[in-house]
Amino acid sequence: MSTDQIILFSLFGAVFGLLLWGRFRYDLVAFSALMMGVVLGVVPSKDAFSGFGHPATLVVALVLVVSAGLVRSGAVLLITRTLVDASRSLAAHITLMGVIGGVLSAFMNNVAALALLMPVDIQTARKAGRGPGLSLMPLSFATILGGMVTLIGTPPNIIIATIREDSLGAPFRMFDFAPVGGAVALVGLIFVALIGWRLIPIRDSGVGESLSRLAPYLAELRVPEGSKLDGSRLRELEGSAAEADVALLGILRDGKRRFGTGRNLTLREGDVLILEAAPDALDEFRVGQSLEVAETGNAAAEAVGEIGRAHV
Repeated sequence: MSTDQIILFSLFGAVFGLLLWGRFRYDLVAFSALMMGVVLGVVPSKDAFSGFGHPATLVVALVLVVSAGLVRSGAVLLITRTLVDASRSLAAHITLMGVIGGVLSAFMNNVAALALLMPVDIQTARKAGRGPGLSLMPLSFATILGGMVTLIGTPPNIIIATIREDSLGAPFRMFDFAPVGGAVALVGLIFVALIGWRLIPIRDSGVGESLSRLAPYLAELRVPEGSKLDGSRLRELEGSAAEADVALLGILRDGKRRFGTGRNLTLREGDVLILEAAPDALDEFRVGQSLEVAETGNAAAEAVGEIGRAHV
């Protein structure tokens, strides 16, 4: 074994060790290893940053942009909130969440898909009175399996497609992975939904309990221009608010507090709703009603006391 090979294997071993340790951020570990390779002469300085311009890197970055767009638009949240029901059995819940996670991870980064669905899964477990660990692990497997179906589902597929293009002149297309990846994903999802979750040790992780103690906070949401709520009454929102675990405290209009008979108040564009809710519930209500986050300074906070006393 040559000196360069010994140095490279030593660097790889150090990187793996630091990643397993978890003491330092993975990007800092990787960049430090690259710089060490340049300093030690095993990585040519002219090629040190060539990977950032590689087509696979750019495609992965674009997939992350698409994932962020889906998150911020609220499209994924609407899908999951519409389909997920805490009254379902654990097997049915795992099957549904696995299908949603698998489909999402086929068209966006699988880690981002898992991050999107985790809060929904945890909240559903809390409402159903079961430990979230029973459904979180199957969900993570489902997003991994779904990523194998398409070209952009997981970074290794993109890298392999790029290598194929360099070697044979033509990359893999979007759904070239589907015949094999789709079959494996389907079999994996069936196993996880029917058998796999039964093998998970039942332990009290404390996640559900800690979430139940999560205190709600006050927030302001504005009725935007062209909103479907323009002209409706405040009391018509109570059903949607209760379903999302959101408390309607009152309204600010033109800087003035509206309370007392506020339930019969007709909403207008620009009205600011004063709400009390947990973060995930607030986000669900905001997306479902197409509201905007408002920044009213201290006016809303000062109004809350009077609104509460008026029993809107």
